[in-house]
Amino acid sequence: QVQLVESGGGLVQAGGSLRLSCAASGRTFSNYAMGWFRQAPGKEREFVAAISWTGTSTAYADSVKGRFTISRDNAKNTVYLQMNSLKPEDTASYYCAVRNNGGLRISDNQYKYWGQGTQVTVSS
Repeated sequence: QVQLVESGGGLVQAGGSLRLSCAASGRTFSNYAMGWFRQAPGKEREFVAAISWTGTSTAYADSVKGRFTISRDNAKNTVYLQMNSLKPEDTASYYCAVRNNGGLRISDNQYKYWGQGTQVTVSS
């Protein structure tokens, strides 16, 4: 059974940093693109970042570009999201997801497996 478990969320002051991790189990995801999405209360889920299966291609939402960095360690079946210069508007539940294909995509309907999410709260 495929399982994605996010960790690293928490409460941080504006300007601070957090590093999210997403550990995958149940199969090897080294050949598949992975992504991070977020959903704030009362808002739709939105794309944050994605990375190809090789890790050589990445994509970011304009709102996080230059502040967030996505990376992966295929040996550990884990994807990371380093979040710097956090803003109150970054407050949301963050979800990792895995495609069943190696190319990165920004649409959530292109992702097959999802984690349960980790809460990030940024205070002003």
